[in-house]
Amino acid sequence: MEIVEVFDSPGKGRGLRATKEVWAGDVLFADPCFAAVVFDSLVAHVCHSCFRRQAKLQRCGQCRFAQYCDRTCQRAGWVEHKQECAAIKSYGKAPNENIRLAARIMWRLNKEGGVVSDMQLTTLDDLEDHLSDMPEMDLKELKVDVHNFLDFWPRTGKQHTVESISHIFGVINCNGFMVSDQKGLQAVGVGLFPNLCLVNHDCWPNCTVILNNGNHSTINTMYHTQKRIELRALGKISAGEELTVSYVDYLNLSEDRKQMLKQQYFFDCTCEHCTKKTKDDLKMAGAVVDGVQVELPRFKCSEEKVKEVTEYSVEMLKKMENARLEANYNEVVKICRECVEKQENVLADTHIYQLKMWSTLGEVLSYLQFFEEAATYARKMVDGYVKLYHPNNAQLGMTMMRAGVTHWQAGHIEVGHGMICKAYAVLMVTHGSTHPITKDLEAMRNQTEMELRMFKQNEYVYHSMREAALKNQPMKMMAEPVEEGVKGLFRKK
Repeated sequence: MEIVEVFDSPGKGRGLRATKEVWAGDVLFADPCFAAVVFDSLVAHVCHSCFRRQAKLQRCGQCRFAQYCDRTCQRAGWVEHKQECAAIKSYGKAPNENIRLAARIMWRLNKEGGVVSDMQLTTLDDLEDHLSDMPEMDLKELKVDVHNFLDFWPRTGKQHTVESISHIFGVINCNGFMVSDQKGLQAVGVGLFPNLCLVNHDCWPNCTVILNNGNHSTINTMYHTQKRIELRALGKISAGEELTVSYVDYLNLSEDRKQMLKQQYFFDCTCEHCTKKTKDDLKMAGAVVDGVQVELPRFKCSEEKVKEVTEYSVEMLKKMENARLEANYNEVVKICRECVEKQENVLADTHIYQLKMWSTLGEVLSYLQFFEEAATYARKMVDGYVKLYHPNNAQLGMTMMRAGVTHWQAGHIEVGHGMICKAYAVLMVTHGSTHPITKDLEAMRNQTEMELRMFKQNEYVYHSMREAALKNQPMKMMAEPVEEGVKGLFRKK
């Protein structure tokens, strides 16, 4: 690779650094997927080749487990699925996602060896498995997976030692990358990308990782492109500077981030933002409220009141999540509204528990087609996120996009177009112009720009035409809210 090189990072082990200056949006490397599988919970809803969510999928006629969009996807996925298919038939059922991924990795190692590309910077044998650092409970689960793997693995195939199999499970445990759907909106699987394992963590990174599922739409498979991750620069990076990504969501408090990193990746984060607890005060801040009367100055809510409402919010978030898992969205709205009412004028607009409530309430209200109210919370979320996230953070860009679409659905074309344009600028850096979500956003930007011109020429005509268009379309439900977007880099245990 011309732009990056492996080096010994002080206190971190191996890492990657830039060999020349790069700018925001530049791709430092694209790493093809070594192997990937769909989550156990989504095997019947996601194509096992292109990872696209589909209402109707075609089941593999042999193993009756793998599912595909169509014959094109099935042919494209046959290279990876061929040996898996025979193993599932022989075993009598499909094992869990960890065993399926480990088996696919082993089959590829047997066929092509540890290095499958000229661009690969490390072998799987050289990756850390952290087996010696794992707690006893996790080691027990790993041993169960190894035992089940040996039962699943074909007796006629090349046999592997328990140590080599355990190493692969350890690598998956630490480095299993979240594979998103085609739009990049929901995690649907887990995969292994060797070069990505060399990129070290920083809570305020200079790079971001985006999955590109490739193109499998053409009938001739020779024109298909591989599933790959792209490491993209978030800003200017000088030659010799280490490349970093964030393994966890920055919206968490510094102590919570450190705890998650220690539990999942077995290291103590010493980045500047964790050491100085940067923005922790904003994430737990109380609201600054205007005086009731004109002569009264602005005052900050008491610490006791902020603590009381924070604890109340934690309990309400648990209740809300239970109602959400049961798909009881009216109950979700009721809980969120009750909590938001308590939080008002007590918690700041950057308080993480208030942001979580706004996020869920706005998403569910949009699903139930209460766009006016949903737009209010979407706008508040963007205002809060702007104060917390890096200006080119992918999560910020996605939130801006959703807020723009919600405002457009509510009929606020000026605000909606402005939000969509801001989101487009961020996603051009984080995702690039060829990513499906950026293409969709560009189409939306062009549409809202046209509508905005019409709005400025004659507001009455614009609203009349919009109302007529909506009346001619049958009412339909929005996409059902997903449990969680793609916020973390690697899969949580």
